[in-house]
Formats: sequence, C-alpha cells, structure tokens
Amino acid sequence: MFFYYLRLAALSYRRNPILSSLMVLAVAVGIAAYMIVFTLNYTMGGDPIPHKSSQLFAVQLDNWDPNTDSDPPQQLTYTDAMALQQAGRAWRQTASSKFSGIVEPDNPELRPFMFIGRGAYADFFPMFDVPFQYGSGWSADADANLEQVTVLSRDLNERLFGGANSVGETITMDGTQWQVIGVLDRWDPVPKFYDVNNGPFDSGEELYIPWGHVVARELPRSGNTNCWTAIGGSGFQAFLNSECVWIQYWVELRDANEEAEYLDFINGYVQEQKTLGRFGRPLNNALYDVNEWLLKEEVLPDETSILSMLAAMLLAVCLLNTIGLLLAKFLGKSAEIGARQALGAHKGSLFIQHMIEAGFIGLLGGLLGLLLAHYGLEGVKILLGNELMMTDWIQLNVPIVITTIALAIVSTVIAGLYPIWRACNINPAIHLKTQ
Repeated sequence: MFFYYLRLAALSYRRNPILSSLMVLAVAVGIAAYMIVFTLNYTMGGDPIPHKSSQLFAVQLDNWDPNTDSDPPQQLTYTDAMALQQAGRAWRQTASSKFSGIVEPDNPELRPFMFIGRGAYADFFPMFDVPFQYGSGWSADADANLEQVTVLSRDLNERLFGGANSVGETITMDGTQWQVIGVLDRWDPVPKFYDVNNGPFDSGEELYIPWGHVVARELPRSGNTNCWTAIGGSGFQAFLNSECVWIQYWVELRDANEEAEYLDFINGYVQEQKTLGRFGRPLNNALYDVNEWLLKEEVLPDETSILSMLAAMLLAVCLLNTIGLLLAKFLGKSAEIGARQALGAHKGSLFIQHMIEAGFIGLLGGLLGLLLAHYGLEGVKILLGNELMMTDWIQLNVPIVITTIALAIVSTVIAGLYPIWRACNINPAIHLKTQ
C-alpha cells in the first residue's frame, strides 16, 4: 500500500508541477540554510576523540598576575611543565609545543622549505591514539637521551619520499640529520583539542621530535607565548626561568580516583611553589577533560549560535510557506477527496495517503537541499580562507546526509498535518452537490 500511495504522490506532483515545485524549493532553501550551520556546528563543536575524551585532561595552573582578576593562563611555564613531567604522577603525560624549522631535502629537485613541527614526549602518540601508516613513535628512552629521531606526517612523507615507507631514512632539518622512525596516517582531529590556543582548526603539524630538543636547540617557537611580568635577564635561560607560559600540558587519567589524586598533587605542588614566592593568587588549579576544555576555551565561536537561530528562523519561515502551499494544494483536491469518501474510502487511509504525499515533497526538498548545502559549504570554505579550503572536514558526511533527509521529510510531514486535516474533514456532501 505504501508504494501505491507513493505512486499517487508522484502522479499528484505531475498534475500540479508548479505548486509542487514551489513547495520543494521552499523546503530545500530552509533545509540547506539550516544544514550548512548544523554541519559547521557538528564538525567544529563535536567530540574529537569520543572514546577517551573523559580520560584526557588539560592541566591549568594559575601562576598569573596577582594584581588582576583575569582568567588563569591556558598554558604552562617551562618550570612548571618540567616539574610535572619529571614527577610522572599521571598514567601518561606530555608537554608539547609548536616550533618551526627548515627541511633540506636530499632530492635535488626539491628546494629547502619551512615546516611547522611539534615537540612532544613519547606518551603523546598513545595518549591521543595517533594512527601510524609506517613505524611508530619513539620510546621514553629517546626522550631521556635526546635521540635525534622524528615522526613525519603523511603529507610530509609524501612530499619527501613519494609516500613510500621512509622508516630508517634520514632527513636534514636545520642542518642536522634526523632518523625517521614513524609516519602518521591521516590524523587531523577537529577541533585540534590538544592545542586550541594556537589555532583549533588549523592543520596538524608536519613533523614531531622529542620535546627536549626544543629547549636544547633553542628552536623557534611557533605558538603563542604570554608573559605577565618582565623576563629577569637576557638569553634563552632567562626566558625558561620566567613566568611566561607557552607549553601545552596534558595527562591521561583512567578513572575518578586518579583524577582526584592528580588534582591533589598539582595543588600540593603549587603550595610548595608559593613558599618560593611564586603563584601569588589564591589556589585556582584545574583539570579539564577534552569536552570541558573545548567549552571553557570557547572553541565554538559565539557567532555560530546566532547563525543557528537565524537558520532555524529561516527554516520556520520556509515551512510556514510550505503549509500555505500544501493547504492550497490539498484543498484544491477536496472534490476528489469528497468523492472518494462517498465511495467508501476511510478517512484514516486518506489521511495516510496525503501524509505520504507530503513526505514525498519533503524527500525531494531534502535532496535538493543537500545539493544547495554542498555548494553553500564550498562558499563557506572560500569565506574562511585558503587554509580551510585545503581541509576536508567541512563537508557533508553520511550522518549529516541522513539527518538532512530525515529533517526534510519529518518537517514537511509536520507542516502538512493541518492542511491534510482540513482537507480530510470537509463534508463530502458539499462537493457532491456541486459536481
């Protein structure tokens, strides 16, 4: 019976193509506008590592200016990051930071080029479930011994070695030889939760090395550095001893007990530092899991909530127009409906038939809305800039496609409830007398 009603819906569309096409267009425009904003919210505000986001914690220590009431800094000082790393009180932990450098390819056809890298500890890769195409990350011994090993991104490996397994090969970075021990597979979490203050929607780093080299070689920092007081002296060591924050610090804690114990540990550490004249503010340290951290750092811009409301309003306006058009269409079929009722058609079956017809309109509107949403998202990429145009996370994936079609059908059926009820509740005798 369902397919019979679906065939009737297609025939009804053919009988009145202009009115039906206007309804499809109204649904498509509203759905497309809403799904463009929904897709941005879905990709930008989603959980980037859902299977363990509740076990990964950003560490926040409030070493900031005691004469202000500003929020605690997002990052840690070198002194604090190294103290926490050396204590090793978490199941896994890593300090990390961005740096820049120059790769000198062995291939004479390639010119030296700049890259953005990240210094991190060995736990970085298992903590964040970083996938590997070839090889693996380094060991804790490589951190301790400052071994000159590196992990390449898939794109950099493609650029330098044509995508071949480069484990065991060497690359020249800033005049120094580094051995490749691993190549990442596609890994581009959105948002880039482990470093939201240095561009949560930027592309990932191209090269990874043991974090100790960042300090030992005084590599150029590529991330944010903030200081609330003047650096006491000159030179790199004076900077390391300062209250400048520039290091991201994450820990992995397996349960609530480990979380409570680690919070007690960092509070105890800060109390010790207070006796040395640091941390002039009241105790205000915190651990934030991934989703709490993204919320606190307001990774999803405020403008998206405004756009969501505007898109919802546009969808509502389009559905109101659809209600009017459906009312005109179904009331125009009142004579047909009355005749069928007089011949014994049950009111319930007529109601279901026209519900399926409204759903058919919604299906067509959803398919057209998908096409409009696709081109709308391409326009969003252009507006957001060249960096985001090179990424593939702003796109319609399977869950979003299914949601779009379902929303179009359900919203159109709901919009059609009143017109269908009106059409099915007109006394058939009125129409029979006029025929």
